[in-house]
Amino acid sequence: MMKAVILAAGYGTRLQRDIDSDTTGGFKHLEGVAKPLMPVGCRPLISHWVRALSENGCIDAVFVVTNARYHDDFQKWAQEFPNVRVLNDGTRNNEERLGAVACLQLTVKHFAVDDHVIVIGGDTLFKEDFSLRAFIEQFTEAQRKDGDSSLVLTYPCKDEETSKYGILEVDTDLRVQCMKEKPRPADTESRSACPCFYLFSRTTLPLLDSFLKEKENGPIEERDAPGNFLSWLIIRRSVYVYRISGRFDVGNLPSYIECDKYFKEQLKDPELYLK
Repeated sequence: MMKAVILAAGYGTRLQRDIDSDTTGGFKHLEGVAKPLMPVGCRPLISHWVRALSENGCIDAVFVVTNARYHDDFQKWAQEFPNVRVLNDGTRNNEERLGAVACLQLTVKHFAVDDHVIVIGGDTLFKEDFSLRAFIEQFTEAQRKDGDSSLVLTYPCKDEETSKYGILEVDTDLRVQCMKEKPRPADTESRSACPCFYLFSRTTLPLLDSFLKEKENGPIEERDAPGNFLSWLIIRRSVYVYRISGRFDVGNLPSYIECDKYFKEQLKDPELYLK
């Protein structure tokens, strides 16, 4: 069986700033709401993931790591899902944050995880071509080649967007050769952006300790962006890609509105979404 970890310890400072400064009054109900708990279509954003994970059959536990500010809210939300456990990272504001990689390590250690782990950014959803079942099937294929292999997602970005994302360069076998962090369009021929959605093999988890040990004296940004661990991992383990058409990244109010509108007006089959 596999485990899933949803990273939900961020403070959503950009989005809350947008909500506070919005003059329409149409988003007052979102003040102080954690991004993963914001309604997207008919349910909270994070619930789309938990429903799909719970019904997959390969995942027997979902761990949600959040912070002290939102811990009670997540505990209340999780009462609907018997296979979800919520972990408080102990921080109370953005300046105290541990960073996404440290939160993942904290979760792995706290729950003594020794299985393959799906890692999901709590502010991300995908288009309807994504299938959790097909993703896990491709991971199984990668494991047949190399039992230490991990699998990550990529989606095509526009030329002018390469400087916003980590860009993966892959070979014909779909194995990642390198990751370039926010390159200029001229610096790479690849347009394969990499969101925070990974399936790490169980043998990869001990490397979190090594990575964080190397970065312990560096700035928080090196431990905050999970792509930094992925970039570090690529030269030590086989990492393959699973391609999708696109994603929703809820970072500010316009992106939230776009995401919510898609799920209310364009989602074709809500019952099969992500599965």
